[in-house]
Amino acid sequence: MAATLQEILLAPDVKPKVIADCQTLIDEEVSEKSGVSGAAVKLAYKTVKAIAPGHVQHMVKSLLPDLVDQLEPYWAAFTASGGSEFGDYLAKRGNEVAEALLSVTDARAARSSRATIIKAYKTVRGGAIKNVEAALPRVGDLVLKYAT
Repeated sequence: MAATLQEILLAPDVKPKVIADCQTLIDEEVSEKSGVSGAAVKLAYKTVKAIAPGHVQHMVKSLLPDLVDQLEPYWAAFTASGGSEFGDYLAKRGNEVAEALLSVTDARAARSSRATIIKAYKTVRGGAIKNVEAALPRVGDLVLKYAT
């Protein structure tokens, strides 16, 4: 039986590396944004990092188990299909996967008491689907890095 993503990505010796790689992935995705919507994403990200240093890393660490839970059914179907590129698999289901992942951050934002963070999140949430979809190939590559 294939290992679950929980077993692969959240193993005590692997989880810190996954968190660091997620932080790098986020930094890279944000830095590559352009145009008006890209400027909004960059500003929101910069604001969060300035007001709450370490917040993004904390959130990655905090949200990772729930994000992995959302990816789990896609991983199971991907491994059953015998595919070789998880990023491509995710990208082909872009909107569905992005909504699943954003359900985690939406729930967290709804529970937050930090007005500045909530405001920054709401500013970028409208375009978040396309941003998350754009990141899915990298997300798949990150998963495969530890799953192979």
